[in-house]
Amino acid sequence: MQRLSGGANMESWSIDWTSGDSVHGYILRRAPSAEWMAGRPFGLDTEAALVMAARAGGVLAPEVVTILTPGDDLGEGYVMVRVEADVSPAAILASASPTLIEDIAREQARIHALPIDSLPANIPPMDTAAALAELKRRFIAYGGDRPIIALAIRWLEDHLPDPAPPALVHGDLRMGNIMATPQGLAAVLDWELAHIGDAHEDLAYGCMTVWRFGQIDKPAFGLSDLERYFAAYEATGGRPVERDRFHFWLVYRTLWWALGCLQMGEFWRSGSDPSLERTVISRRTSENELDLLMLLEAEAPEAERSAPLPPPAAALPAPTGETSASEILGAISDWMAADLKPKASGRDKFMVVVAMNALGMVRRELDRPVTVTDKALANQLLSGQASLATPGLLPRLRRAALDKLTNDVPKYAALAKARTAWGDT
Repeated sequence: MQRLSGGANMESWSIDWTSGDSVHGYILRRAPSAEWMAGRPFGLDTEAALVMAARAGGVLAPEVVTILTPGDDLGEGYVMVRVEADVSPAAILASASPTLIEDIAREQARIHALPIDSLPANIPPMDTAAALAELKRRFIAYGGDRPIIALAIRWLEDHLPDPAPPALVHGDLRMGNIMATPQGLAAVLDWELAHIGDAHEDLAYGCMTVWRFGQIDKPAFGLSDLERYFAAYEATGGRPVERDRFHFWLVYRTLWWALGCLQMGEFWRSGSDPSLERTVISRRTSENELDLLMLLEAEAPEAERSAPLPPPAAALPAPTGETSASEILGAISDWMAADLKPKASGRDKFMVVVAMNALGMVRRELDRPVTVTDKALANQLLSGQASLATPGLLPRLRRAALDKLTNDVPKYAALAKARTAWGDT
């Protein structure tokens, strides 16, 4: 068994099972703890049943071979036949089949066409207004002090679409949760967020900037333009795509992931998952804040969109004499890169990189402290007392988003695009 890298929520283990002269490959998918599953709408036994139903309905879902029971003493999970294909977004995008976006659109159409009565009975329905209210409650519980998130919540409240025909929504269909070969799509993975709702949610989720993995100018999964994607979906049985509804879900799921990143910090603090990954993922909130602002800024008056940026946060003076805390962190990171990373493999190598990223975040924050929390402003945005029409607000939010993301994830591809668009020289 080998623990696989990645996976923001569940553990994945690759298993080689030798029988005679044959080696069979399997994947164990399991929850990291019982506490981790608390409050989820369904367990991994239901997820396994859903994967089996999707496969039976013609979807490229993995083949489930067994569901864990308490007597197995392995926790909650299930085992699948291992699909021999790439799951790494970088690897897939580097050698993508010319028709991969059509493959993804086809599988989405198949998922959305699955008869609801063929699915496990406890797949939950989603009421959009209630789900948005829950996101708002979570935001307030996490401090309620990030103005860009408050701005997005208010915008979504003001733009709630009418209910859509109910369909199975995969809920996490994106680069990172598909497997592909250079010939095309091989499997759709990770069904833990499935629910009954608006198919446009699935269409939008994989188009979020964060899931394009650097392919900023290819908004459909980092593979193509949106019109080609929509046409492929409609040609393979999907309902006609409504552009305004798609945009609503693009904003909604970007907000959802921003709050998901904040929640990772809460998971770590509570001890339900004490892994280093949680602390680092929590800092990816700033990626989503920048993306939200770029999705919403068209609502601002032209005078606000063309207003100059305030100056960036000032860096602290360069240290002299004894080494500073920032310099010590840099030395540790350099040692890890030179001595640990070359000797590590598999998940250990992945975690060395995670640790180096964490050290970089802290070092940049020490060198140039940035504050993006402002509860008073967030409250004004939630209540509608402030908006993107408020003079000077958009440039202020732009500067805060740029500075925070520069500290957290300076290589995030949308950061360079935003700097160019906003005149941050």
